[in-house]
Amino acid sequence: MKIVSAEVFVTSPSRNFVTLKVTTDEGVVGIGDATLNGRELAVAAYLKEHVAQLLIGRDPHRIEDTWQFIYRSSYWRRGPVTMAAIAAVDMALWDIKGKIAGLPVYQLLGGASRNGLRAYGHASGTDIPQLFDSIREHLELGYKSVRVQTAIPGIKAVYGVAAQAQASGERYDYEPAGRGTYPQEEDWDTRAYLRHLPTVFEAVRNEFGPELPLLHDGHHRMTPIQAAKLGKALEPYDLFWLEDCTPAENQEALRLVRSHTTTPLAIGEIFNTVYDFQTIIKEQLIDYVRAASTHFGGISPLKKVMDFAAQYQIKSGFHGPTDISPIGFAAQLHVGLAIHNYGIQEYMQHSDATNQVFEQSMTFKDGYLHPGDKPGIGVEFNEEAANAFPYQQAYLPYNRLIDGTVHDW
Repeated sequence: MKIVSAEVFVTSPSRNFVTLKVTTDEGVVGIGDATLNGRELAVAAYLKEHVAQLLIGRDPHRIEDTWQFIYRSSYWRRGPVTMAAIAAVDMALWDIKGKIAGLPVYQLLGGASRNGLRAYGHASGTDIPQLFDSIREHLELGYKSVRVQTAIPGIKAVYGVAAQAQASGERYDYEPAGRGTYPQEEDWDTRAYLRHLPTVFEAVRNEFGPELPLLHDGHHRMTPIQAAKLGKALEPYDLFWLEDCTPAENQEALRLVRSHTTTPLAIGEIFNTVYDFQTIIKEQLIDYVRAASTHFGGISPLKKVMDFAAQYQIKSGFHGPTDISPIGFAAQLHVGLAIHNYGIQEYMQHSDATNQVFEQSMTFKDGYLHPGDKPGIGVEFNEEAANAFPYQQAYLPYNRLIDGTVHDW
């Protein structure tokens, strides 16, 4: 069997997605996700101009060999564009292999280690009553774990608050990347955030009790000592995790955070390879791996990094908002179902338009996800539907402090 074509599609049903379609000479089709939010065309061009032709004539069964070939032959390794492109190829080949075998991908990874995958949803509010309503809505949808994000008094626009009017004047909803030719500017004040957030979690615990697992995303905005302070302040409220408490490029900073708080830490959604995790896993500086299959090179390296993490009792917490297409999300579910050290899966429900383009076998029931048992990844790409939603340029926002300094968003 040989690969005879590799096609790239960019579509925008509610938000932009990049999809790779690989076809064999026997007519078997595999699909992969190469979406990089706000930089989609860079990955599409990388695939079209530099990778697609390298796949023609290759044996689709040789997944590891193809992965190593694309990674090592480029010489300029790593980075989000390269790794998103490799991820799409890797997913597509696993999809093909599963379809040929007549098995879902998780069976090829060793079979299921559990019956379903615990998921968490995103609750948020501009004030406490609205936040409570959002938490209740998520519980009614079946979520048994909830991420809590809240507006901060004195700050006009804050990451993760769906109903808050952003700098663009529009609702955040499920896509913070604003349509247009320039990113929206938002404001930030870390001291105001550190003062306010513990009071929010106190209110949530008083309302919903001690059993509900609660999570929070710091989104890289704190210095190490600020992150340590927040982690310590949140200890009475027993968080499931504190995510991205400080910019993860400075991995040694997590030693300081770890020495001051027992709040569990999750990091890695912007990481691209196992080398980004090497120190923080080996030194047990985190509790959950936040890598995304789409940004991490696909199914193959995601399984490998979790095998590495298992030696240190570190679990998975894969990135899963709607900037991962249903293909990339399903790929993560197959890995999560197979590995022993699964933790939790972030899950934001895609729009109806997105679900028209990506037809899924994945299910969500009673707070648990399952990728389904269709052969391969379990997602079909509807080209006709995709063509009805052309690409629209969009940028994620950025932050400035009160004095005008650009800050981490």
